[in-house]
Amino acid sequence: MSTKRDYYEILGLARNATDEELKSAYRKLALRYHPDRNPGDKEAEEHFKEAAEAYEVLRDPQKRAIYDQYGHQGLQGSGFSGFGGFEDIFSSFGDIFEDFFGFGTRGRRSRSRAQHGADLRYDMTLSFMEAAFGTETEINVEKMQPCSDCGGSGCESGSGPETCRACGGSGQISRSQGFFTVRSTCPQCRGHGQIITHPCPRCNGAGQVMARKKVSVKIPAGVDNGSRLRLSGEGEAGVYGGPPGDLYVFIHVEPHEFFKRNNNDVICQVQISFVQAALGDKITVPTLNGKKSLEIPKGTQPGDVFYLHEEGIPSLRSRKRGDQIIQVNIKTPTNLNKKQEALLREFAALEEGKLSSKLKNILKGGLSGAA
Repeated sequence: MSTKRDYYEILGLARNATDEELKSAYRKLALRYHPDRNPGDKEAEEHFKEAAEAYEVLRDPQKRAIYDQYGHQGLQGSGFSGFGGFEDIFSSFGDIFEDFFGFGTRGRRSRSRAQHGADLRYDMTLSFMEAAFGTETEINVEKMQPCSDCGGSGCESGSGPETCRACGGSGQISRSQGFFTVRSTCPQCRGHGQIITHPCPRCNGAGQVMARKKVSVKIPAGVDNGSRLRLSGEGEAGVYGGPPGDLYVFIHVEPHEFFKRNNNDVICQVQISFVQAALGDKITVPTLNGKKSLEIPKGTQPGDVFYLHEEGIPSLRSRKRGDQIIQVNIKTPTNLNKKQEALLREFAALEEGKLSSKLKNILKGGLSGAA
């Protein structure tokens, strides 16, 4: 392309095109002919350079006026000679490419410098009751925090970071390979764009030191094994102005000697005597909120289950409480005295008579049916 084409023709626009039309047209061409999308395509490289030159002239009111009146020769007389290569284009249009593609030279530098702080984990053991009703406690967390001597800058008092001479503060080193420019992280500043020549004695230039901090933790009622609490901003400090990480508290609940948990219900077992099961009784049962009365009906059988509604654990979402489920075990009497044995034998004889009569009726009915 030895002869320069008309800039308006390159962008496909009329001579009265607006700034927004110019920008939109250049964006389409830049996307179409970008070197990363057309590796090794020399024609695409030339179109990319041509479009960049056209946009550089027409977006500038003074250059555009000269071009409209005198054409390419007028621009040469004003000192404009176009771009030398891709590096010049990306350098000149850093902000433009950030708007177009979501990245740019300045954007890459700021993002590579500011770093998010690391998240931390803390394992906390709670008693059964603490998990059921919630609690508030303080924990000691060791984490990286901003150095108090240098305020997190990493520089000795009275000094500051210097622009890296190797990369000129960009954080990247560029090497030309034909029509392409290859960028890599600057080995001198490690991509930061700045070098600390006089590091802080306390943190040795890191800007952070390991320190212990007391953190208040509010445990909501109803947490269970495996519950995880997130304390925003209580992780390690960010680097170069980056946000701090978060602290995640993992809950472990100790077992209870009487209660077992099933979701938001609590399960327990109580023992009653043979007489209580047969005649019925009113007993006292431990609950999470103290002792409660429970009515045992006559003829209660082993394994029967009773409920105390809303005496369980609060739900983390609705705050509604679960139930207490009571499983009944009937204790068989041992070490009976003579009078107790005599009464039980008399009772057994009465029961045997009832069973015999019932069995005879069953057998009689069965034989009659067979006949």
